[in-house]
Amino acid sequence: MKFLICALFLAASYVAASAEAEVKVEEGVLVATVENFKQLIADNEFVLVEFYAPWCGHCKALAPEYAKAAQQLAEKESPIKLAKVDATVEGELAEQYAVRGYPTLKFFRSGAPVEYSGGRQAADIIAWVTKKTGPPAKDLTSVADAEQFLKDNEIAIIGFFKDVESEEAKTFTKAANGLDSFVFGVSSNEDVITKYEAKDNAVILFKPFDDKKSVFEGELTEENLKKFAQVQSLPLIVDFNHESASKIFGGSIKSHLLFFVSKEAGHIEKYVDPLREIAKQYRDDILFVTISSDEEDHTRIFEFFGMNKEEVPTIRLIKLEEDMAKYKPESNDLSAETIEAFLKKFLDGKLKQHLLSQELPEDWDKNPVKVLVSSNFESVALDKSKSVLVEFYAPWCGHCKQLAPIYDQLAEKYKDNEDIVIAKMDSTANELESIKISSFPTIKYFRKEDNKVIDFNLDRTLDDFVKFLDANGEVADSEPAEETEEEEEAPKKDEL
Repeated sequence: MKFLICALFLAASYVAASAEAEVKVEEGVLVATVENFKQLIADNEFVLVEFYAPWCGHCKALAPEYAKAAQQLAEKESPIKLAKVDATVEGELAEQYAVRGYPTLKFFRSGAPVEYSGGRQAADIIAWVTKKTGPPAKDLTSVADAEQFLKDNEIAIIGFFKDVESEEAKTFTKAANGLDSFVFGVSSNEDVITKYEAKDNAVILFKPFDDKKSVFEGELTEENLKKFAQVQSLPLIVDFNHESASKIFGGSIKSHLLFFVSKEAGHIEKYVDPLREIAKQYRDDILFVTISSDEEDHTRIFEFFGMNKEEVPTIRLIKLEEDMAKYKPESNDLSAETIEAFLKKFLDGKLKQHLLSQELPEDWDKNPVKVLVSSNFESVALDKSKSVLVEFYAPWCGHCKQLAPIYDQLAEKYKDNEDIVIAKMDSTANELESIKISSFPTIKYFRKEDNKVIDFNLDRTLDDFVKFLDANGEVADSEPAEETEEEEEAPKKDEL
């Protein structure tokens, strides 16, 4: 019934006078087109617009949360509206607003667009747009105001200040203004302070999980408040899924302990729950995350770590600040004592990165294109007596597959050249500490004598490869291709 009321309310509010400008409503979301877009933006002071593609997986995952946010805003009779544009149909709009990927969200305030930078859950969307349309922190002047505020927001941060002009209160407001993804309230009312058992200058984050609330401790600074909000707004142990991914990877904690488990097999209760005290002890430095092997969508994560689902339960540690450096424990003992020792060793800088590597094939140098793995990379690519062209590829990469016959022809042409080696390496199964690959194919030239590394940036044609090699790689700097082929990106943090 609520949905029906919302839909009728929106439909009644946004049917334009002319048939051409009519705005349809789908699950509470306005459907924007080239014909009605200008009028829709003019008629509404605040509009969040999603540019999407029907085939986009991330768009499909966002759709129900986006609709939920639109419906909840309508229930509150908010002036904020949510709209969507099928960018594959409304190409003119996509081009006008420089849409380069999906989904792209832009917030129009009095007609002026700004990039959306919030989360992908309904609560995150509502928090972000609300923050953009009102004061940094909502003034809570009574217990009823505070109760309604907490009822309306699953996660909310309230500052309790008897003197709202104090330096502490001003710092709180500045932090609130800089954190668009969180909803803030502020109160100097004695009844409100008493109701929530707060001390003067206290900051409390209210949430529906764990201990239900977290009280800020330490020096009240903008940076400390930001970290407090990002850390305490997540469960002590976070379940990895589409909704939590952006918060996990976008938070201030860049070191994550990943538990690869099967929920169906009871691994959470047996191995993860007993570690809650350790998670609490380390939560300011290390985020504890569970990844279920029961989910087919998580197959790519297992591949990224060079694992198969038969290995669960097990753990890995990842540090995002160092190009997603990975660490593997020496044993699969998941006892609290062993895991705590592993974490201490990591924080003390005594762990060595775990780099994926395949076994070296016996016939790695049999064919014109030489096969490299982690173990023979340096001895071949960094051999100063030869220049070595290396293609870093992914087996699933379409562009790599298109390149394969050309690359084979190139290798055949230079197979008898004692100064040049043509090689390739599967970068999904082999990792190097000194070279990080972010897209496929990536082609690098390791020049003889000085080992200078030169990126190949010409067209991937046989002629351009020959021109590049005959010029000893120098052509790459002086004659870049006018149009380079697209590359397929390696998994991004929030796509793992």
